[in-house]
Amino acid sequence: MNDEPPEERGTPVGRRVLLGTLGLGALGVVTAPALQRGLEGFLGAAADKDPTGLTGLLPNGGGFRYYSVTSSVPQKTAETYRLKVDGLVANSTTYTLADLRALPQTRLVKDVQCVTGWRVPGTPFEGVRLSRLLDAAGVRSSAGAVRFTCFDGAYTESLTLDQARRSDILVALRMQDKELAHEHGGPVRLYVAPMYFYKSAKWLSGITVTEHVEPGYWEERGYDVNAWVGRSNGRDDDPTN
Repeated sequence: MNDEPPEERGTPVGRRVLLGTLGLGALGVVTAPALQRGLEGFLGAAADKDPTGLTGLLPNGGGFRYYSVTSSVPQKTAETYRLKVDGLVANSTTYTLADLRALPQTRLVKDVQCVTGWRVPGTPFEGVRLSRLLDAAGVRSSAGAVRFTCFDGAYTESLTLDQARRSDILVALRMQDKELAHEHGGPVRLYVAPMYFYKSAKWLSGITVTEHVEPGYWEERGYDVNAWVGRSNGRDDDPTN
């Protein structure tokens, strides 16, 4: 396990682009596939080069499109990727991709649900249970939450410690039975199965155990901190499972 290399930072998209992204995400849910294809064509055939990510919330035939909150995201390889676990722990640890692959893997097949309304049913994710990494680090008694940072330099997320210890929360290395590609948050992303997909932070670089929950990127923009599918946004203030 080697020291973590310096991270490059992307440029966050502006408020106007953010609002446009959310609007197009919702539009992609309620419109017919033909109109969705037309929107993608309008935004450019090379959607993966769209720096705003406006096409990212429009699911295509494969169910997913590239989306980032920054104008660019550095790519990591098996040789350069590092994941650091630190904070209120007894043993701070930095994992390489090979380290993570060597740990016991868990495979989950769940529906992926976006808060804007679209859903990708029966999506396989595979990786290391987050609870295993927390146990290995030795969480201190004063801890109450876990904060996640990403190598795009902008995105963050948080879970309570109890949420993070659930068996359906993964540090994912594979999606749809393939190695996790860069456009899907690879080589390693968070996968929070029971919550809306914005909690499943892509391009995961850091897991920091903290005393309290710190609102993440989307929570700072009005989204729920507890994003239980079908229960958040005021529909259920006390989810217990």
